[in-house]
Amino acid sequence: MSVREVARRVAALYPMRSLRMYVRWKIASDAVYDAVYQRARGPILDLGCGAGVLAAYLRARGCDAPITGIDHDARKIEVAQRLNLRNAIFQVGNIGRASARPDGLKPVLHTVVMLDLLHYFDDDAQRSLLAHAADSNLVIIRDAIRDGTWRYRATYAQEAFARGVRWLKAERLNFPRRETIVEAFPGFESEIVPLWGRTPFNNYLFVFRRASSGMTNE
Repeated sequence: MSVREVARRVAALYPMRSLRMYVRWKIASDAVYDAVYQRARGPILDLGCGAGVLAAYLRARGCDAPITGIDHDARKIEVAQRLNLRNAIFQVGNIGRASARPDGLKPVLHTVVMLDLLHYFDDDAQRSLLAHAADSNLVIIRDAIRDGTWRYRATYAQEAFARGVRWLKAERLNFPRRETIVEAFPGFESEIVPLWGRTPFNNYLFVFRRASSGMTNE
């Protein structure tokens, strides 16, 4: 199935025309969804899941793993719940606290995904999120890195605009440094690659696998 066809199918699940247009454009232009599809193993914990686009994409690609999505924005969670995706749960939660994890969820058995999430938290909360994620065998993070480049400045400007129009309910913008992310995963095998594609944004993909987990891409 082509990227355009997947984008069309996922977008058709959403009720509002403006949202369908956004989802279709997002999937067609953003390589992160395929990156997660290619790497995720086992049940998936999607922190900052928004309106459930990643989960809907994975289902469209044939991924049947259980998915739990958590986001603090009740409006987006309501949209995600209305998608009626099989074996997927979406709930409102304060991601900045350890208690955001659903009862009974054992992170060590899961793939934890954090897409464009860390930069909404202060330094202490970022470290806490990363520490909890490091309880898992596989962690996939995509975020823009604070490095002073023109891509970083473009990313900051775009995010500031999104906050200004209230699409994003975020108190702050605090993009992490590369070292902040990497240092949270000692002993993990790591994969770090640029993931900006044709966009001007300073996005990088971080994948951390516990060396003894036995989780592979096979």
